[in-house]
Parts: sequence; C-alpha cells; structure tokens
Amino acid sequence: MRSFFHKSIVLFLLAGLVASCADSDRPNYQFMPDMYESEGYESYGEYDIFPGGQSAMDPVEGTVARGWKPYGYENTPDGSSQAKAELKNPLPYTEENLTEGKELYTIYCAVCHGDAGDGQGILVEREKILGVPSYDDVGRAITEGSVYHVIFYGLNSMGSYASQTDEKERWQITHYVMNLKDQLEGNPEREFEEVGPTVSPDDPDVQAAQENVGEGTVLTEEESNN
Repeated sequence: MRSFFHKSIVLFLLAGLVASCADSDRPNYQFMPDMYESEGYESYGEYDIFPGGQSAMDPVEGTVARGWKPYGYENTPDGSSQAKAELKNPLPYTEENLTEGKELYTIYCAVCHGDAGDGQGILVEREKILGVPSYDDVGRAITEGSVYHVIFYGLNSMGSYASQTDEKERWQITHYVMNLKDQLEGNPEREFEEVGPTVSPDDPDVQAAQENVGEGTVLTEEESNN
C-alpha cells in the first residue's frame, strides 16, 4: 500500500513537471513539422526550386485579369495625340462619380498635383519633385482623353496607375481633374447629368412585363418605363 502511495506521488510530480513545461502555442511533439512551420519564401527572392528562379511566377500565357478590358491607344506620341483628340469620358457627370473621383484623386494624385490641381502638392512644396504643371496650363490644354491616357500609361516622372485603379475609377478621376481645370480657369460650374434608375433584367416586375408582352398584352408608356 505504501509502495502504491509513493508511486502515485512520483507520477503526480512527473505529470506536474510535464504540464508546467508545456507550451500551448507549440505542441510538444510534431510528427510532420513542415505541415506546422512551413518555410516562407519572398515573392521576388531567388530560389532554384521555382520555375524562373523566384516565387512570384508569371501568369499562364494568354490569361487576363478578371474585369480587364483592352485599351486601344498605344503608349506612343501618336497614341497620346489620338487619345487626346478622340477619347471621351463614358461615365455620366454625376455627383456620385465626381465625389468618388475626388476621393481617388486625393489618394493618388494630390500629393504631387495639389488639392487644387495647381501642381503644388506637398512633394512639390518640399522640393522632392519639381516641374508638375497646373491643369490650366495653356501649353498642355488637357482633355478627358489626355488625362485618362496619362493615368493609364504614366508620363515623364509620373508612373502608370493602371494597376492601382480600374477603368471606372480612372474615368472618375478624369471627371474630377477636368472639374479642377474648370475651377482654375474660372469657368462656370458644370451641371450634373440626370441618370435614370438602372433596371435589372432579373427584376420580377421586368420578367412579368416580358411575359405579358409575349402573351400579347399591350403595355402603356408608363408601364414600359417602370
């Protein structure tokens, strides 16, 4: 009996010792440690185990990013001139698009071009970058097309913002840049365009109206618009 008691005390002490040394964040035994602590690779580090020698591999040939659309003007002087003359903003000039454009402009553009578009951003004031033109520069005579083209490709010391923004966001920024240009030139404020509500083809009312038309029901003009 005394022997069993002594053995129980020893086992209890051993169990307490093991428990006190345990770390809940690191299991005591790892049968496959690579499954728990995988080796990290830098995206652009040099590793022989990856095709091309780095972890960040090129996309499969022929693939495009979701939502990507081709841009039909080349990054050449001729392409720039053509975009400046031909390209028009497809987004309606609404308060929502202008507000979104202002927010994006503040994030990406104001640091160099200034909040007012006069080329006096904080980096210019600190002389970190020089020669940023004002949007009302007569010699440049920017247009919607030229603004979008520069956002897409970049120009001189300004890099491309095509990877940071999508097509809609670039056109929203363009709206706001042209708004700043009008303010600098003292032009009257442009009126917002009225845009009707967008109707989805999946809307039950639209589907019901289509079924009625298919059965020969004649809709009034008001019903058609609704």
